[in-house]
Amino acid sequence: MLNSSPQAGAFAAYKKAATETARPERLLIMLFDGGIKFLFQAQSALAEKDYEKANNLMIKVQEILWTLMDTLNFEQGGDIAKNLYSLYSFYRREVMQANIEKNGERLIPVLKFFQSYRETWTKAALKAMAEKDK
Repeated sequence: MLNSSPQAGAFAAYKKAATETARPERLLIMLFDGGIKFLFQAQSALAEKDYEKANNLMIKVQEILWTLMDTLNFEQGGDIAKNLYSLYSFYRREVMQANIEKNGERLIPVLKFFQSYRETWTKAALKAMAEKDK
């Protein structure tokens, strides 16, 4: 079984170390990457009528959205943080509804959101890192 192999254990340890030592900007992008990956996989699982797999993947997307909501700083972020919280909450509910309905079409706007915001956060992270390096 692959998960019990030494390579799988080494990869899991590497992933854990990478996330524990990554800059906050990088962690945010990693969350969006995970959301995109799991949404594509959930759509495929729904198309194949593998509802258990789709459920597990959509739960992962919901957890990512909860994490995004939890990382917001309302004191520093003000209205932007409040708006992001509402947006993340809306898409979390959409994923929940897609899961209930077993409807992959409902995941399309969520996927587009993840892709768009991943691009936005990547540009912001690159700009922030460039300014730190000056």
